Amino acid sequence: MDTYLAPHWLPGGHAQTVWPLLLKGEIPAYRRERWNTPDADFIDLDWIDGKPGGEKAAPLLVLFHGLEGSSRSHYARSLMRAVGRRGWRGVVVHCRGCGGEPNLLPRAYHSGDSAEVDWVLRRMRQENAGLLFAAGVSLGANCLLKWLGERGEAARTVVAAAAAVSAPLDLAAANESLSHGLNRLYARHFLKTLVPAALAKEQRFPGLLSTRDVLSARTLRDFDEAVTAPLHGFRGAADYYAQSSAGQFLGGVRVPTLIVNSRNDPFLPAAFLPETSHLAATITLETPAAGGHVGFVGGSFPGHLDWLPYRLLTFFDHLAGIGQYNNLVDN
Repeated sequence: MDTYLAPHWLPGGHAQTVWPLLLKGEIPAYRRERWNTPDADFIDLDWIDGKPGGEKAAPLLVLFHGLEGSSRSHYARSLMRAVGRRGWRGVVVHCRGCGGEPNLLPRAYHSGDSAEVDWVLRRMRQENAGLLFAAGVSLGANCLLKWLGERGEAARTVVAAAAAVSAPLDLAAANESLSHGLNRLYARHFLKTLVPAALAKEQRFPGLLSTRDVLSARTLRDFDEAVTAPLHGFRGAADYYAQSSAGQFLGGVRVPTLIVNSRNDPFLPAAFLPETSHLAATITLETPAAGGHVGFVGGSFPGHLDWLPYRLLTFFDHLAGIGQYNNLVDN
């Protein structure tokens, strides 16, 4: 059942995507931790500490952010504030190089890196008692869904439930959409940070990339052709999209999973949203008419960002049999 209704004062997918940037609110009281990766790199994690205590430890929600996102992104702030208010534990897992410091290796991060998700979640499972939930937003949602579909039954030994928000389920279609009209502004926004980061890698690792191709990137597909694909072993952007799009893996999901994608998301046309008949029975698909890309603003002007934390945490509550969802609205 689609439960989100956009406020009348904020019409259209673009406005609903951009307005949340003005509603970020306070940064939660994170605790920073650094993990060394199996391949001699590192990732940074920002934690919200909840109730301690053995088998009675509070549930832990692991969040994978979107392209060029972080624990400071509006959706991360609102979700982690809600997690903290209810006494749960939460952690935002930064993709390599997104925690404020460049990572050590030539590689970076990408939409299909389910191996990284696997390593992170399995370590979370080993080191934490209590229920473990996973959520992903945009790029992070695609990675998480790909992992869930690939691992199938094995994922059930790791996480109790999962949620994916505004996942670009068809990466080729998403990048095509971001190459035309007003949507090009989103691509330009991302390229403002992606291109300098790629050039910095080329300086640290001469010969790694073609500086000319990086500088000439005008779309995200250009960037993926020049940077993402060669850094991560793909034959080109088309191969990257074909191998990494999560939509093709949804039939293998065996963990109870909520997918929320609005039909007016500028990043993925509604025509590329999956049919319910093509989904595993474990998936709850909600495609509200509005919401934009990771927007979902609610309330009277100027609005708030409470709906998305509410929806995700009530879904996890229901699956875990925890009970009613309380005290999550920002005051």
